Amino acid sequence: MMLVRSTDPFRDLDRLAQQVFGSNGTLARPAVMPMDAWRDGDTFHVEFDLPGVDPDSIDLDVERNVVTVKAQRPDLDEKAEMLAAERPRGIFSRQLVLGDNLDTGRIAASYDSGVLTLLIPVAEAAKPRKISISRNSEERQSINA
Repeated sequence: MMLVRSTDPFRDLDRLAQQVFGSNGTLARPAVMPMDAWRDGDTFHVEFDLPGVDPDSIDLDVERNVVTVKAQRPDLDEKAEMLAAERPRGIFSRQLVLGDNLDTGRIAASYDSGVLTLLIPVAEAAKPRKISISRNSEERQSINA
């Protein structure tokens, strides 16, 4: 498998508690970072929806085969009289566990119109290649591996 969701029951429980009670002990909406991921040829594309996030607040780290994305949407002015507050605020974090067949050393990232895009190439060693087979008559024939 190329792209795997990481699960940590303690982190998931902590995230659920923050979503339900919020950081100040009140009910809050879940803080989410929606994602789409797909393969196009030898490149994996991953897009995260981060509208209203300052690009300078986005932090992208790679450790071994785990990509961590963190971003922050600033809190609203507490002095303002809120009529509706439905958009999640604060720090968002998401981790992706990538397969060994992806080249994490060559990940490219861009942010445009509220969408963070990652392009992750397939590692050269994981790409299909031809292998020569010798016969008794010393002829060589190529087949796909």
